[in-house]
Amino acid sequence: MKPAERKERSEKIIAAKGIGINPNLPLTEPASQVKLRSLDDICKRAIAALLSTQVGFGRSEQNDEDVNYFAGLMDYFGVRDCLNAKERRLVDGSYVQQDIIDVVWEYESYWTLVWALGLVDDITDAEDICDCPQAVRFVSQSESYDDFKSRCSLRSADEILDMLDLYYRYHWAVVQHEKTDKKCPIGGLNTDAVSERRRGLEWLISDTDDWNRISLDT
Repeated sequence: MKPAERKERSEKIIAAKGIGINPNLPLTEPASQVKLRSLDDICKRAIAALLSTQVGFGRSEQNDEDVNYFAGLMDYFGVRDCLNAKERRLVDGSYVQQDIIDVVWEYESYWTLVWALGLVDDITDAEDICDCPQAVRFVSQSESYDDFKSRCSLRSADEILDMLDLYYRYHWAVVQHEKTDKKCPIGGLNTDAVSERRRGLEWLISDTDDWNRISLDT
């Protein structure tokens, strides 16, 4: 799909949901100019993020047993080296309270990765948070890293760019509503889910490994 066609598709979806549109937002890149991360990179990031959310819950509840258990699973699945800075601080105990909040919200960034891996059918609807029990099962029901990977089938660059374009435009409306114009309609969008899902989608085509360092400007 050409970038202009992608924009038109996104705006139709957004209009149907009663969400504000900025027709002057830039187009996304054509698929020919995008390099997707590898299947291995995405699988490892997904598992690392999911396990990090569980460590986050353990830290919030001051449950060292859970923290140690899920940190141990990072070694079992071979993803400890894939942690970002906030995740590493949660595991080694040098975290601040904001790290817990941010990492727990990674559920939503993770949800975009398992969508990109073909495990979730559709994430167009951003009114509710992800299916957290199912999010956990994708990893907990895998016997090994290779077992998890064998269940995955990476979507095309065009599919991923279609979804990224949609979430970029969702995110513009959310930021506009929150920071500039309360009258900008956002329908039923969950504002946190939108920003975190966009983060995951942007990471898929970014060369920045720590997704907390990716710009989410609108």
